[in-house]
Amino acid sequence: MVKLRLTRTGRRKLVTFRLVACDSRSPRDGRFIEVLGNYNPRTTADKKLTFDKDRVEYWIGKGAQPTLIVWNLLRKHGINKKNTADTKRKLSGAAA
Repeated sequence: MVKLRLTRTGRRKLVTFRLVACDSRSPRDGRFIEVLGNYNPRTTADKKLTFDKDRVEYWIGKGAQPTLIVWNLLRKHGINKKNTADTKRKLSGAAA
């Protein structure tokens, strides 16, 4: 199963994270499929999360499961369960 999760980058006490699509069996900072964005908790509110919205919606449409923290971050940027259901329908209709 593919998961959308945060991987830790940066150095000690100056942490940043990457938003990645990865296999659920891989470790937190292990192998990933694609980097989707960055999250820096130390910056101002409007610049904390930067991500490629199209690619995030694509992965969610393909059945990727975001972690709880990633869901909370994405909800603040307008991606919610209703939008993802619409994306899933679009992708399944395009494949059929």
